[in-house]
Amino acid sequence: MNGKPVFLVPAKSIINFDSGFRHKLLCDGATFTAGSACPYSCTFCYVENLMRKSPHLKGIQQKHWQVVIRRDGALVAIRAQLADRRGNPLFNDPADTRVIYASPLVDVAANMELVHETIELCKIILELTHWQIRLLSKSTFLPFVAQGLEQFPSLRAAQRVIYGVSTGTLDNKLASAIEKGCPLVSRRIESLHSLQDSGFRTFGMICPSLPHRDLTEFSSNILSAIRADRCEHIWAEVINVRGDSMTRTVQGLMDAGFAREAAALQKVSEDKVAWEDYARATFEVHAANCPASKLRFLQYVTAASRPWWEQQKSRGAVLL
Repeated sequence: MNGKPVFLVPAKSIINFDSGFRHKLLCDGATFTAGSACPYSCTFCYVENLMRKSPHLKGIQQKHWQVVIRRDGALVAIRAQLADRRGNPLFNDPADTRVIYASPLVDVAANMELVHETIELCKIILELTHWQIRLLSKSTFLPFVAQGLEQFPSLRAAQRVIYGVSTGTLDNKLASAIEKGCPLVSRRIESLHSLQDSGFRTFGMICPSLPHRDLTEFSSNILSAIRADRCEHIWAEVINVRGDSMTRTVQGLMDAGFAREAAALQKVSEDKVAWEDYARATFEVHAANCPASKLRFLQYVTAASRPWWEQQKSRGAVLL
């Protein structure tokens, strides 16, 4: 799949009802995923670090980013989590309109096979609950998910599903250096515009953002590109150290000829003060350009940095 070997593991569960993504405000606690390793190979991916002790990797000789791991029987498993043995919904309160997020581990639309799987998973959630669904992808295929769900008007998918594409930069070559196998970021933005023009709910995801020489210009341009005024919320984040992801990202930039960007990233990764300055400067430009009610800037804090970030919560900072 996408040039990688595929491994199947039994799908014991698809929904995590108490995910840490609640703290990122991407959901109200629940997430769902039908995979454990993605068809894409982003250098900064945090999932390998999360999955290092997972039984899903047992017997796999390749590294996590070199394989695709899918959960066999995902549709049966998710239905079992949402309905009793007679098929009656377990979450049938019309007032329960919580947001469930996909995916915490893999891209939901990296190819058309996964698009169809995501449509079927969403259909089950929409049939058995009154929940809303937030879908994030680095692909250009989310419009196909939206169109597929629109074939079932009774599910009210247009009102209940929120679509977002990841856009940490507007530079196609720069994005390709660190987002291996992903479509051009310009094409992703076109797909976001397609969703917006068709009246679907959307959100922005500006992350991970590398250090920039002109952050003011970067923020203004990327908010304009994703049509921030048409997005319900805008998430943003700098790049964070997770396992050896920073080393891979610096190397990816160097290999693609982005020596200046690699050096800037190397500097902030080795200097805590420089990293904090980079995070604060990135936050400041977004806060100046995006309403606080819409901005959700994700920031991992330390005991030393927490007081400053606490003061920024009213401006859109989300402390992790």
